[in-house]
Amino acid sequence: MARLGSAMCVVPPEPRMTPDGEARKDRDGNPVWVVGVSVRQQSTRRADVIEVAVSGQPQGITEGARLTVVDLVATSWEIEGRKGISFRASAIRPEAAPLVVTGGSSGRGKSAAGGDA
Repeated sequence: MARLGSAMCVVPPEPRMTPDGEARKDRDGNPVWVVGVSVRQQSTRRADVIEVAVSGQPQGITEGARLTVVDLVATSWEIEGRKGISFRASAIRPEAAPLVVTGGSSGRGKSAAGGDA
């Protein structure tokens, strides 16, 4: 992920389905979810959208959220003349938001008890 640069959710988590319309499961029987992730290469303006599969439903991910993708693995595949690359991660979670301090200290405002300071 370090080489790919920043990651952002462009399609919120949804269950990965089989062609028969059933939810796919991993080897341990957990449901597989997929997230559309936009990745931007650090040294260029180029961006790509990849679908990243993860076991279990990711929590707290919304469209536009910056993401942390853990243990991303790309696997090439070929089936019946079709080729592609699938992406899998051990976890996908919202990136920790930086602490934002608002306002200044003018000496006026509310005290911790709720009254005027």
